[in-house]
Amino acid sequence: MKINQQYVYQTIHEIMAIDSPSGFCQTIIKHIEKYITNLGYQLTQTNKGNAIISMEGQDTSKTVAIAAHVDTLGLMVRSIKANGRLAITTVGGPNLATLDSENVRIYTREQKVYTGTIFSTSSAVHVYKDASTKERNLDNLEIILDEVVSSKEEVVNLGINNGDYICFDTKTMITESGFIKSRFLDDKLSVAMLLSLLKFMKEGNIKPKYNTKIIITTHEEVGHGLAYFPSGIDELLCVDMGCIGLDLNCSEFDVSICAKDSSGPYHYEMTNQLIDIAKKLELSYAVDIYPFYGSDASAALRAGHDIKTALIGAGVFASHGYERTHYQAVENTIKLIYGYLVEE
Repeated sequence: MKINQQYVYQTIHEIMAIDSPSGFCQTIIKHIEKYITNLGYQLTQTNKGNAIISMEGQDTSKTVAIAAHVDTLGLMVRSIKANGRLAITTVGGPNLATLDSENVRIYTREQKVYTGTIFSTSSAVHVYKDASTKERNLDNLEIILDEVVSSKEEVVNLGINNGDYICFDTKTMITESGFIKSRFLDDKLSVAMLLSLLKFMKEGNIKPKYNTKIIITTHEEVGHGLAYFPSGIDELLCVDMGCIGLDLNCSEFDVSICAKDSSGPYHYEMTNQLIDIAKKLELSYAVDIYPFYGSDASAALRAGHDIKTALIGAGVFASHGYERTHYQAVENTIKLIYGYLVEE
């Protein structure tokens, strides 16, 4: 199969530019609906905001699902300090050590958007002895607004209140050598891959082997993305980030097949099937165990759904921080998904 590399890159840039921390995905789901409509598919939404794209299979006796999440890590305003700075709380689990000096956008309930910067409370080396050593945690990081304010009252008068979402820049960059660097490759990269695969299949008039539902979830980072699951689905393949690091075989060039994560092992036969497909297609792949990881499949199983589950993803370095991968990992992952859906 010939993947449209430029379409992948364009899609990555476009969806990375839309802020979408867990629970704040209305805008990006509308944007994805435009993609889906342009490709000739129909999209429906659950009450919670998950998007579902249905594809008729060659064999309608079985239904499979592919899931990826479009929600990201983020922050909220925890409180407004007396000096007009913002205390923060996390949405999901961002690596706080990577947030010092990052630019942010604050979204009010009245749809106003303000900018600011995250700083340590010991921000200047010329002033604070512990500027370099102070722990970067929720009590030691604060946001300074790009507004002329110096009191809580002045900030409230702007319309900023506790519970407002705070989104930080993705700093997306794709190099000529094929490296993809950005926050939130986990898991917008997978969404871009699925959209690219849908484009390929539509243009080639290719039907999946079985009835298929593509599910884009909006609450994975907070643990309940697929707690609700459409009825009639026999098995679920989650496409999320593949881990790189200690004890792991995966690199930035591979598709990773996860045998087990913190929630337990994935379905043995389904995982074997994916390994066999990767071998047959001569893909660069790794089988790994992710020690501190959960997925939408984990949420679906914990909710009591009787389904087979498996997990794959492009190898991504430095999760929950400023992440990186390579186009080769993207290509290997798309080909494995295609093999699962069409060739088997």
